[in-house]
Amino acid sequence: MITVLIIVIGIVVTAFLAYAIVNFIPRKLHWIISILLIAIAIFLVYKINFEITKPIKFNKEKKEKYAKVINKLKIIRDAEVAYKKVNGNYTTDGEALIQFIENGKFALTQTRYVPKTISIGGGITKTIEERVVDTIGYDEVKNVFVGKDYKNMMKIPGTDQTFKIEIGEIEKIVGLKAPVFEVKVDKALILAGMDENLVKQEKEAIGGEEVRGEFIRVGSLTDVSEDGNWPPYYDKGDKKIKE
Repeated sequence: MITVLIIVIGIVVTAFLAYAIVNFIPRKLHWIISILLIAIAIFLVYKINFEITKPIKFNKEKKEKYAKVINKLKIIRDAEVAYKKVNGNYTTDGEALIQFIENGKFALTQTRYVPKTISIGGGITKTIEERVVDTIGYDEVKNVFVGKDYKNMMKIPGTDQTFKIEIGEIEKIVGLKAPVFEVKVDKALILAGMDENLVKQEKEAIGGEEVRGEFIRVGSLTDVSEDGNWPPYYDKGDKKIKE
């Protein structure tokens, strides 16, 4: 819109000057007008080029900022998944997550089936196979986080703030509640100092190749999900911790 307005104003001004040159300005002053027209043309070219490249530059910087934030959110997510795998629930304590990564251990298990005779009544018995899970060892949690800066995962990149973890429970089916967690950060905080109009547009993104909504988020308090709201572009080469 701004680019179109600049072009329209430029055309009007140029037309006015051309009319003035022909009808009112002495020929000996035409060189001054020519210089003025050249200056206006250079200014218009600059402004048009600036308006065209501004969203391109914005998107490039935005993706770089988002990638840093999303990388932190993915580490937090993996830490929460690992924590739940060992403790049965999630936690809001970021420092506890870091300590868990440092000192926690996964139990290594082995499943076997043992024959068992049961009575089905009337003196009749039946042999079934009972599932038995044995713990055969332990593996350190921090081995999963090798190469990841988990000690600083709670710091929001480019700011002096930290992520806040929310947890809760939702009823997945009647009578059965499931633990959930969510970590989110306002896009405006990440994009502070950038073009306000483009930031406003970004907060209204509905998906596709863009991060959906006003926040960059992982997990959900309204659904059983550990996913983020970003497109696959940010997940290339990633591996999640399995439940």
